[in-house]
Amino acid sequence: MEDELYGVVPCSSLAVDSILRVGTAGAIWGLCMGPYDARQKGLTGVARASFVAKSVGKFGFQCGLVAGIYTMTRCGIQRYRGRNDWVNGLVAGAVAGAAVAARTRSWTQVVGVAGMVSALSAAADYARTS
Repeated sequence: MEDELYGVVPCSSLAVDSILRVGTAGAIWGLCMGPYDARQKGLTGVARASFVAKSVGKFGFQCGLVAGIYTMTRCGIQRYRGRNDWVNGLVAGAVAGAAVAARTRSWTQVVGVAGMVSALSAAADYARTS
């Protein structure tokens, strides 16, 4: 069903949808990990609540950003190429992975994460279209 949407729905709408879905999942992950990390740091009271809130925002934003970059890139490449195959996921995964790792400013990590996310995205697209 999602493949049918790529030809009809604008890329921006698909990106917003994925940002909301994956960003929500990231926020839930932050809500689960925040209290654990706060306990590990020995935080209590307002400091703990603040740490958890920041954790929710950080994970939600990061996950939503990666999802938006991936979806927008994949959709744009698919529209440009006129094909729905694993190459779209390969390139979009590399772009999204590089965007995530760019914050580290280490070329080794950028290339490694871009390659890993690219391979996983291509494998997922290949498995879905086969």
